[in-house]
Amino acid sequence: MRTQLFLKGRLRHDLRAIEKQALEDAVDDVITLAPRKTLVERGEHLENSYYIVEGTMLRHIDDRRGERQLVGISVSGDFIDLHGFPMKRLDHCVGSLGHVTLAKVPHKAIAGLVDEFPHLARAMWFSTLLDAAMHREWIFRLGRLNAEGRIAHLISEIIERLKFVGKYDGKNFPVPLLQRDYAEACGVTPVHANRSFRTLRERGVLDPQGDGKIVILDETALNKIGEFEGDYLYGEGVLALDSLTDR
Repeated sequence: MRTQLFLKGRLRHDLRAIEKQALEDAVDDVITLAPRKTLVERGEHLENSYYIVEGTMLRHIDDRRGERQLVGISVSGDFIDLHGFPMKRLDHCVGSLGHVTLAKVPHKAIAGLVDEFPHLARAMWFSTLLDAAMHREWIFRLGRLNAEGRIAHLISEIIERLKFVGKYDGKNFPVPLLQRDYAEACGVTPVHANRSFRTLRERGVLDPQGDGKIVILDETALNKIGEFEGDYLYGEGVLALDSLTDR
């Protein structure tokens, strides 16, 4: 099943078998993207949404000089642009980080799911609200943390999301972001990002090994430096939900 990771670790357990199958059947095609390729341009008219079967996608906004600001990262199990269903366009660009496999879901099929399966529609709405929760946390990170804290927080968040879908082995960070990507996501210069990674390595927190490869040495310390509390991801903690149903 191509969509088997959708809301895994969050509220997938609340979906009925018929709803899971309906989402799977809504997939029209599976495509692959090479590394660093654009999938959606800002303002482009959309008739499909895309779900990540495998890989990592980046959201970004470019300034007038063409300099990129990363505004979101999506991993396996995420819909990249589900909010493009009602809006028909995005206010940012979306592209691949490494090799990515995507399931294409036409908006006509999503409309059918919404009409026939209101509980599944609520789950899909919940997934877009997870994006919003992460965006708020990114604002916190940029506004309140220093460079080392911002980078630590970002890595901690991605690790937690990968744990949900069984993509983290407890040591090797499998998302090949380069230091310039961290700079663009954390609002620092590439030189400052390099210095911050050196500091984190000297503190025994992680070991950068080039080409985006990182070995995590002390996840507890990483979380502390980044002031990371993962409950905003709605997996465990005070914000965890048992069901999508009103009670």
